Amino acid sequence: MSNFLLYIDPGTGSMLFSLFIGLATTAVFGLRALSIKIKSVVGRGKQSELDKAHLGIVIYSDSKRYWNVFGPIAKEFEKRKIPLIYFTQSSDDPAFLEKFEYVKTEFIGEGNKGFAKMNFLNADICLSTTPRLDVLQWKKSKLCKYYVHVPHMLSDMTGYRMFGLDHYDAVLCTGDYQKEDIQKLEEIRGTNKKEFKTVGYPPMDEMKKRLESSEKNPSNEKMVLVAPSWGKSGILSKYGEKFLNALKNTGYKIVVRPHPQSLTAEKEMIDKLMKEFPNDSKFEWNFDNDNFECMKNSSILISDFSGIIFEFTLLFDKPVIYADTNFDKNPYDASWIDSEMWQFKTLPNLGSKLSEDKIPDLKNVIDETISNDKYAEGRKIARDEAWQCRGEATSKIVDYLIEKQKELN
Repeated sequence: MSNFLLYIDPGTGSMLFSLFIGLATTAVFGLRALSIKIKSVVGRGKQSELDKAHLGIVIYSDSKRYWNVFGPIAKEFEKRKIPLIYFTQSSDDPAFLEKFEYVKTEFIGEGNKGFAKMNFLNADICLSTTPRLDVLQWKKSKLCKYYVHVPHMLSDMTGYRMFGLDHYDAVLCTGDYQKEDIQKLEEIRGTNKKEFKTVGYPPMDEMKKRLESSEKNPSNEKMVLVAPSWGKSGILSKYGEKFLNALKNTGYKIVVRPHPQSLTAEKEMIDKLMKEFPNDSKFEWNFDNDNFECMKNSSILISDFSGIIFEFTLLFDKPVIYADTNFDKNPYDASWIDSEMWQFKTLPNLGSKLSEDKIPDLKNVIDETISNDKYAEGRKIARDEAWQCRGEATSKIVDYLIEKQKELN
């Protein structure tokens, strides 16, 4: 009886563990932030210096890989001759290659050094694609009036790790559908209601322009792009060697692009697989920051629940294969909502499902999916739902930020 009373089901246990880790980490970084604040108050003139350094609109990027989101926005500010601050935690961010006059770019340091600067940000608006504001190291600054989230994917934003968007003031959506589940989370958790605005998705608009001006791939060779997400529900974590062996046996050109987070969170696994499956004329590991050429030259994409599925199939109008990895919702905001995530409702209309028992027959699955034209209508519907305001995203985001700044002041 006592054992029964102490039992906690795995789902609840995972959620409680996530809550515990979040609270513990918050406490640690809260103490650090308090220490920094005390030093600032004790130091002469520190507060007045912060006031003098008040900034207008600030973009915060925790990685150079999000330049595809922020680049078009920064360039639009430059075009309009409107000041903008771009803070990045990547010393080699592509932003530093630009010759801006009105956009100021600054490397704020990696890890805690960068977070310390952001935790005391003195600005009107902070635009970021980084989730979990005010949950872990990155704290909401009392000197920043408004925090705006812009997504770096077309899929459901409840796919962020737990408490991903709770403390943002506004969320910019790629499509109207993203709003509903976030509002459900607000009701469940009792968090402040956010402002929502559907603006579209700048990276897709830019890739569309690029695709229209690029030359067609002259090769007729079938190329399979593998772009999984990271974590224990991802393809490489679930199926690893078995899956990669089946890919090599197809005889097709294979390009594997692990999720950038895998290089840190799953480095041991990636290193092991790269050693077992080295590069050759038919098999390539790709870590380029820009994935456009890989997507353009591929005949089909194999993924799991990664947002690249929608970039690939909706822009290039090609089919996908999505792996059945029994997605574990527990670490994500989606675990708080009973309804199925948008991407999992949509995937069957975009391509074939790859279950573990079909991996040995992977070549036939690939061939049948490529030749089947029934997915074209599904792509059209998903495109209209997830990628709205096509061609207008950048201007809509900049218009919103400028008007919001006027409203705040």
